[in-house]
Amino acid sequence: MTDWESEAESGFHTVDDFLFDDGHRLDVTLAYHTLGSLNADAGNAVMLLHGTTGSGRQFLQPSIADLLFGSGRPLDTTRFFVIMPDAIGHGRSSRPSEGLGPDFPHYGYGDMVEGQHRLLSEGLGIERLRLLLGTSMGGMQTWLWGQRHPDQRALMAIASLPERITGRNLLWRRMLIRLIESDPGYAGGRYNKQPAGVGHAMALFRLMTGSARHMATGLQTIEDTDGQIEEIESQALDDEDANDVVWEFDASRDYDPAPGLSAIRAPLLAVNFEDDELNPVELGGLERAIASVPHGRAMTLPAGPKTRGHQTLHVAEVWCDHLAELLERTQG
Repeated sequence: MTDWESEAESGFHTVDDFLFDDGHRLDVTLAYHTLGSLNADAGNAVMLLHGTTGSGRQFLQPSIADLLFGSGRPLDTTRFFVIMPDAIGHGRSSRPSEGLGPDFPHYGYGDMVEGQHRLLSEGLGIERLRLLLGTSMGGMQTWLWGQRHPDQRALMAIASLPERITGRNLLWRRMLIRLIESDPGYAGGRYNKQPAGVGHAMALFRLMTGSARHMATGLQTIEDTDGQIEEIESQALDDEDANDVVWEFDASRDYDPAPGLSAIRAPLLAVNFEDDELNPVELGGLERAIASVPHGRAMTLPAGPKTRGHQTLHVAEVWCDHLAELLERTQG
């Protein structure tokens, strides 16, 4: 089995005096990983966009990487140059916890997309992607990419909806932020140690992105459930930063690709999951939206033994064949 973490090359690109949509300016460092080699004509470049609180490294876990990057797989790294950036505010890219804390600019998805484009064009010298694929937040940004930078050969948005965040999706995000900000230990973002609210917030995040079916079988007793809560909260206090988390979830406030869907020129495939409670099938948002995308296709994959709700995005076995079909269809 390939150790994809060791195979990947890491890099950084700094954008001097980056202008955020809120008017702030800051020198921004953008981190990324790559696999494979770029062809002379740069025609084999693929970029993968991660989800909220994540980083480009999410694509290096075996449940994704083995299914995508191995020999004969859809993104075989002997054929493709794969770029996995850390979005602004995430991973090793510039973020509040690096020193500015609550004075860090309140970035939005538009800023993230601009940073990704600057990394691609200025840092790596690539003007056009063979494929842009995003999951969850990265999927949402894929819809924005299609409008702002339409000259890509193919787009794939996984576990996302191209509409403004409202209703339950908005409610739980605001609840998560409030769990942190209302903790006295948060101290307006100028804390000396991580407030307990970070743990509570990440437990809520796990609840909203998990699978009801698997929770029903995995959490049979109060002891099991309390144990999982304690594990999630302890890990969050070790791994997360309160300001980083608040900024990450607040970033979706400016997201609304719906008015510009007709401007997406590249072939786009949207894949959602029937048991994904973040993107509820019964509201019909994906079907309404895809009708406005000139070369768009959408599918909702049925729930089954291998699906994990929203987290099915990490189970490439469920959706990689549809990626292969998209690449074949856009090969010319």
